[in-house]
Amino acid sequence: MTAIEILQKYWGHQAFRPLQQDIITSVLEGNDSLALLPTGGGKSICFQVPALVKEGICIVVSPLIALMKDQVENLKSKGIEAIAIYAGMGKREIDILLDNCIYGKIKFLYLSPERLLSDLVRVRISYMNVNLIAVDEAHCISQWGYDFRPPYQQISKLREILPDVPILALTATATEFVRKDIIERLEMRNPQIFVKSFARDNLSYVVFGQEDKYKKLIEICRNVKGTGLVYVRNRRETAEVSNFINRNQIKADFYHAGLERDVRFQKQEDWKQNITRIMVATNAFGMGIDKADVRFVVHLDLPESLEAYYQEAGRAGRDEKRSYAVLLANQSDVLSLESRYINSFPSPDEIRKVYHYLGNYFQLAFGAGEGITFTFDIADFCKRFNISVLKTISALKFLEHDGYITLSESVFLPSRLMFIVGHEDVYRFQIENKAYDGVIKTILRSHGGAFDGFVKINEADLAKKLGISFKDIIAVLTNSNPLKCSHTFNKLINHNCNTFVQG
Repeated sequence: MTAIEILQKYWGHQAFRPLQQDIITSVLEGNDSLALLPTGGGKSICFQVPALVKEGICIVVSPLIALMKDQVENLKSKGIEAIAIYAGMGKREIDILLDNCIYGKIKFLYLSPERLLSDLVRVRISYMNVNLIAVDEAHCISQWGYDFRPPYQQISKLREILPDVPILALTATATEFVRKDIIERLEMRNPQIFVKSFARDNLSYVVFGQEDKYKKLIEICRNVKGTGLVYVRNRRETAEVSNFINRNQIKADFYHAGLERDVRFQKQEDWKQNITRIMVATNAFGMGIDKADVRFVVHLDLPESLEAYYQEAGRAGRDEKRSYAVLLANQSDVLSLESRYINSFPSPDEIRKVYHYLGNYFQLAFGAGEGITFTFDIADFCKRFNISVLKTISALKFLEHDGYITLSESVFLPSRLMFIVGHEDVYRFQIENKAYDGVIKTILRSHGGAFDGFVKINEADLAKKLGISFKDIIAVLTNSNPLKCSHTFNKLINHNCNTFVQG
């Protein structure tokens, strides 16, 4: 099929947006390309369509787990095979997914830049029939970009494995200097550069200095017809503001990353289908959400940066019709933002202390933390050492920036478990090893479907039901064999522990 036929079949659009056709043509001709499209410009179409035109698989490098999941779910809903590999997955699970990319019908493999550092991933990529490498949020590769990510600088190593595969780098914001840096660090050859004007004639930006922001919000919801988005700073506010809007007889709901996945998906779908008119959300909402008819985006709190504001406000009016981006702020908001700004830049001594405290917290000897992953409760950490949460988060970001640690995004990834043998083998194991009988029964009673695929588990909950310590249940699941059994339980299961901090 041609590019336009694929667009019509899978996305239902009759024509490409400005510049999309030119970028897709460049990719299909085998050129390295750099595309700068504003938020709402349809960047994902620029690599998804040509990848479907050509034989083989497209590797997509993306910095955010939530964004990868959104795009994979959207592609699957269209009948397109796609998978994502990110932090928290075990070696065996990754191995199976990579095999599917080599021997199966997978068209899109989404990877975090950190995953490209893995020898396992790079070796398996060399066996894949790759037709395109797409680098999303490409400004992250430049130290001069506003959201620099050191692992992005490893992407160029794909060139050694796939020298003839074209690279498409995409971003919404990049200065001339950053553009040159992207081209150089991705080792692009005679790249075609496409830049769409960031001016949005259909989108009006408005700032109101209001003491009573809630009253103004209701005015906007009533006066501007159609779907709306309201951004707030924290999770508690999402529910409070949503309830306030509903009390004023306007249908609203709330969304944040702390909700269960199925709940988040349903809320998202209700909003996309216009069952819910107003969505009140943190900045976790919006990535990969392709809804063209959003008539207004309201910010009830000052965003941390102009880039963040532009990204979020730009989710209004993607259908090119008149829409509004409204910022409601007062003097208290300004003072609060200034305070957060000060806390965002801890001193070198404060950063060194946080690094030292991390070693104490995880009981690490000097030089012993390289390559090790840990679960991390930041509230407990700050309480134990009596330090500011905001400054600690900032210090951790600086440590990540300089390559001392790697942080997963603020997404909780529960551990997963799967039985890798049949029911009869498990039953035989229980008879031969009475010490494990209670463990297996508790897992099977608590988690249905463990023979069919990975199920999410809570080790602390299992330990409580079994009356053993958290340390012992981890040891049971990870082959340490504390029950002194003649065989190891690990031969029956594949257990992937959740990870958060890597040294």
